[in-house]
Parts: sequence; structure tokens; C-alpha cells
Amino acid sequence: MRSFATLYALAGDLAARLLPPSLLLLVARLGIAAIFFLSGRTKVEGWLTVTDSTYELFRTDYALPFAPPVLAAHLATYSEHFFPILLVLGLFTRPAALALLGMTTVIEVFVYPDAWPTHLSWAGLLLPLIAAGPGAWSLDRIIGLEVRPMSTIDR
Repeated sequence: MRSFATLYALAGDLAARLLPPSLLLLVARLGIAAIFFLSGRTKVEGWLTVTDSTYELFRTDYALPFAPPVLAAHLATYSEHFFPILLVLGLFTRPAALALLGMTTVIEVFVYPDAWPTHLSWAGLLLPLIAAGPGAWSLDRIIGLEVRPMSTIDR
């Protein structure tokens, strides 16, 4: 009869084979991209026309001490569209993830400080992308921006 520790180790080995790091990084890229992209879509009408309600949000609820509301509205809205597209493609993944982590930090510190559990979950998706890159299934890898897999992180 096998011990619990042996069965646990076997299950872990099976999970590692069924869930390769490249798949995990792809899921992280798609998951966090969806969150930001869908948020960006609430701020526009049509293709990329920033709505009046978005400007009002950045004048009131989202007011930042370091950026005028109109500029902040445009930067946030366009960033929520541009960087997620890069993540989906796996193109310039590390800088795109870093930019979204910066946005997450600004949101946490200046807009919704009590929403740290949500922001921590976003950081949990972004930090592996910054540390490990996009994984094998990415344009970064195809075009040679990420030339070597991380030792055990990306196979």
C-alpha cells in the first residue's frame, strides 16, 4: 500500500505533466488580458471614443493627484486596450505585464485601496509573466525576443 506522501507526489507529477508551464503562462496572459480589456471597453463607445462618463469618473472617483483627469482617462483607456492585446499575442509580454502591474498599483494606492484582494489576484497573474516571460506559445518566442526557456519555469 502506498503512503499518502507517495500518492501526493504522484498526483503532483501528473499535474506537472498535464499542465506544462507554457500552458500556465498562456492562461495567465489570457486571464489578465480579459480583465483589463473588458474594463477598457466600458470606457469607450465605438472603436476607441472615450465617453463623457469616463471623463467624469476620472474627475471624481478616479481622480489622481499626479495627472489631469482628461489625460488620465485617455492613458488608462488606451492602456487597457493596448497592453492586453500585446499579452494575448505574447508580444513584448514582460513590458506589457509590467505596465499593467503599474496600473494595478496606481488603482490600489489612489483609487480603490480596500480592493487589495482583487488587485493581489491581478498581481498574481502579472508577476509570473514579468519573471518568466510569455512561455513557448508566444510571438516573443517565435520572433526571438525570448530566446531561451526559463530552466524549470517554461518548457
